[in-house]
Amino acid sequence: MNDRGILIQSTAPTPPDPSRLPPGEIEQLLAVGDEVRACMRALERVGFNLVGEVLKGQGDFVESEHYPRDDVFDDETFGQYYYHAHRSEFGEHGHFHTFLRTGGLCGEIHPLDYPLASTPWPQGNEAIAHLAGISMDAWGRPIGLFAANRWVTGETWYSAADIIQILPHFAIEHAWPSWPVNRWIGAMLRLFRPHIQTLLLHRDQVINTWQQAYPEQDVFENRNLELTGYLPISIGDWIAALRRAAP
Repeated sequence: MNDRGILIQSTAPTPPDPSRLPPGEIEQLLAVGDEVRACMRALERVGFNLVGEVLKGQGDFVESEHYPRDDVFDDETFGQYYYHAHRSEFGEHGHFHTFLRTGGLCGEIHPLDYPLASTPWPQGNEAIAHLAGISMDAWGRPIGLFAANRWVTGETWYSAADIIQILPHFAIEHAWPSWPVNRWIGAMLRLFRPHIQTLLLHRDQVINTWQQAYPEQDVFENRNLELTGYLPISIGDWIAALRRAAP
């Protein structure tokens, strides 16, 4: 119940059903799964992990700081990500935030027209879309995916349909700070595309519900709404489910 006496229902997103995916897509996802595992195996063979790679050489680990500092950005693909930690929910150590700077995608998508905006959104070449967050455990392995409100990420707000459209553009095609980590993040966004699509569509539903409850407020700056949805994940379980659903 909010301060206007309006009941806000918050439902968890429903995980995707691999049996409902087209056969061709299942084959593609299984191939991407091999890449995800290969990147992790390359690090684990020498005693490293994904999180350790981005924290390497960064000094003391400070809550809420971005790692690596100044983020990872590809000026050709416009992909961007960073790792940080600021919560203990879900058993996570921290999480990756993944973005596309939409200045490199001129004409493909357009920000939401939102007259109630109380804080300026990044515009022009600085416009940026948050794709998904990837929760990591203390051993540097992924445990969940999430979507968040605008104030959490400082993004430019685009519809779920627009972000789903540009999701395949994400890539980091250079080797800093770690070639396996850069490849792994791009592959994760492809392997779990059905989950991310579910989270984004659910995100828009949650935002609309909150906006109806607070019609005169900037819902995107409401500190009572941080995460709009979270899905626990297991690489092994998802690949096994895809194999069972394959024709």
